[in-house]
Amino acid sequence: MKKILYIILSLFTASSALANQPKDWQLGFQDPASDGMRDIVNFHNNLLLPIIIAISVFVLFLMVYACIRFRASRNPNPSKTTHNVTVEILWTLIPCLILIVMAVPSFKILYKQDTIPKADVTVKAIGYQWYWGYEYPDENIIFESYMIETKDLKENQPRLLAVDNEVVVPVNKVIKVLITANDVLHAWALPSFGVKRDAVPGRINETWFKAEKVGTYYGQCSELCGIKHAFMPITVKVVSEEDYAEWLMGAKIKFAKEPLSENENIKLAGN
Repeated sequence: MKKILYIILSLFTASSALANQPKDWQLGFQDPASDGMRDIVNFHNNLLLPIIIAISVFVLFLMVYACIRFRASRNPNPSKTTHNVTVEILWTLIPCLILIVMAVPSFKILYKQDTIPKADVTVKAIGYQWYWGYEYPDENIIFESYMIETKDLKENQPRLLAVDNEVVVPVNKVIKVLITANDVLHAWALPSFGVKRDAVPGRINETWFKAEKVGTYYGQCSELCGIKHAFMPITVKVVSEEDYAEWLMGAKIKFAKEPLSENENIKLAGN
């Protein structure tokens, strides 16, 4: 009974849930943190849900009406009607019109997601069994990101979502993500940004997002990839431009893809 009460309450509180991670007993989407996710939420809540609810109520009404109106006690001699041209035209035409109404805004959203603007930052995500590796191709940065075990979690670090090395990006900048895999199929997904792309070995897929809020956002691999599929989370930390520049200076030394010369180290430290 207590769980049912939580679910009912979540219907009214889901919209106020934190944007960066799921909430216990939450129904519906996480709050959007990008324009792309906002389009998805509006499409779902303002178009799909009303259509689904209307169809469900209409079908339920027809079932109840048919059970009562055409029950055996009221129809000792059942009708032998097998065809009704009007009904057949309607139940073919109306669903087609509904699909067209849904398709037009859906295609607009898909086109917007697949049209990648000029990137301010490019990040490459590589799926492994079972962790993520990241590269910043333009910055000579490469590192691996592992889930933090439950026993090692610090305060405010969510279980099964926190990682040792986070992806750091600046707020209000176009982030282009190149996604691939080293072994089997994975999927890089961040619900708050409306981003989800398969990571396919030998192939690079692309996606993008533009985070509107500073914060830490969590996602998970969304393609069944093996025994530890549930233990390769995604953590993206969105920071101000100043904080990003500061992180970048340290990351170029800590996560340098190629060994830096002594002069390069001095130059980076001096910046």
